Amino acid sequence: MVPFNYLIAKDAIEATSLFNNHRNSKFIAGGTNLIDLMKENVSRPDTLIDINKIDSINTITELPGGGLRLGALVKNADTAYDHRVQKNYPLLCQAILAGASAQLRNMASNGGNLLQRTRCYYFYDTATPCNKREPGTGCSALGGLNRIHAILGASESCIAVFPSDMCVALAALGALVNTHGVHGDRIIAFADFHRLPGDTPDLDNNLHPGELITSIDLPAESFDVHYSYLKLRDRTSYAFALVSVATAFKIEDGLIIDARLALGGMAHKPWRNLEAEDFMKGKEPNAKNFSDTADIILHEARGHEHNAFKIKLAKRAIIRNGLIAVNLQTA
Repeated sequence: MVPFNYLIAKDAIEATSLFNNHRNSKFIAGGTNLIDLMKENVSRPDTLIDINKIDSINTITELPGGGLRLGALVKNADTAYDHRVQKNYPLLCQAILAGASAQLRNMASNGGNLLQRTRCYYFYDTATPCNKREPGTGCSALGGLNRIHAILGASESCIAVFPSDMCVALAALGALVNTHGVHGDRIIAFADFHRLPGDTPDLDNNLHPGELITSIDLPAESFDVHYSYLKLRDRTSYAFALVSVATAFKIEDGLIIDARLALGGMAHKPWRNLEAEDFMKGKEPNAKNFSDTADIILHEARGHEHNAFKIKLAKRAIIRNGLIAVNLQTA
């Protein structure tokens, strides 16, 4: 770890101002990912800007038209155990509690969860080429150990996956991300927040330099009856997903009238397929229709030497989680 300056911001305006005066800087809240990156010399900021004193982004509040606003500084654990989140957004609770460990959830912030970097072995190994870490050097995972890597939305530049569980549920729920930057406030649809790698895998999201996440808005539509988050991993505790699925339905008279489905562990961002969701509307919630839905989602899936199994695993997970969500199968 290299020496760095440490500054404290008292509000969002000061935070962005400090960033502009220290361009090789990083915001720090819980630090559960950033400190690891600094220890491994993957990230080498010369200044850390502590945002933990910004009280205005450290609350959960109810929105006037329904829904909740999750402050960016609110801890993951506090979010998962908030009674309003548990009542109206149980899918989000399940996803958060499936991630990391209790100790990490007690430290990790909501905003930081959105900004996690990939857990690709080669990204963390500074002795190996990695386009995400050093653009233009190549992707070691393409010809290396790629068991945990992407089968959707990848490119020849990068096949890493985004590791968050919380974000998979936020994608399914259609959350909004509120930010503050030098040009003022901005609202970003969750589907537009994270990026696919393309030719610029070093860019994980569409934030502008120095732009600070202030909160995450959950819509009034809650999906609090038929829902399930399923995480498949090598070991039950403290492991990232090989495949995860967030599923939510609204069902009337035995038919699906609205469907939400997002996948984790599959791509450079939480993967949501609107065509597949539309396909499910008006259909019975059964294994055959869930299987056909999976085929739509995985139509362009591409496996590599060690992760081709993920295609079949993902299909089975989509079917199983759909059945769990409609109480036709237990977890």
